[in-house]
Amino acid sequence: MIVNIAILLVCQLIGEVAARALDAPVPGPVIGLALLLGALVLRPALQPRVAPAANGLLAHLSLLFVPAGVGVVAHLDRLGSEGPALLVALLGSTVVTLAVTAGVFVGLRRLLGAGA
Repeated sequence: MIVNIAILLVCQLIGEVAARALDAPVPGPVIGLALLLGALVLRPALQPRVAPAANGLLAHLSLLFVPAGVGVVAHLDRLGSEGPALLVALLGSTVVTLAVTAGVFVGLRRLLGAGA
């Protein structure tokens, strides 16, 4: 199990190093995840090996939200004063995202001729 977790962490480490060295706009863990995907495509036998470790981490993914919750509680007074602006920003960005997504979908559908 330790070797399997080490494989996941090495992919993330290489991604972090690459992101910082290349000054990439993509976060290191995303690069590491792409590296892991490439490794799984090139060596399918690796998937059963890392799957238990990955599933174990995913089962406890909710623990990563604890620091965010603590941050919100620590800044409740600020949330009260800036809450309406945050709510407007969240709702506005959600509406814009849905509209852009729908527009891209409709545009691609027309472009590909799937609407006929």
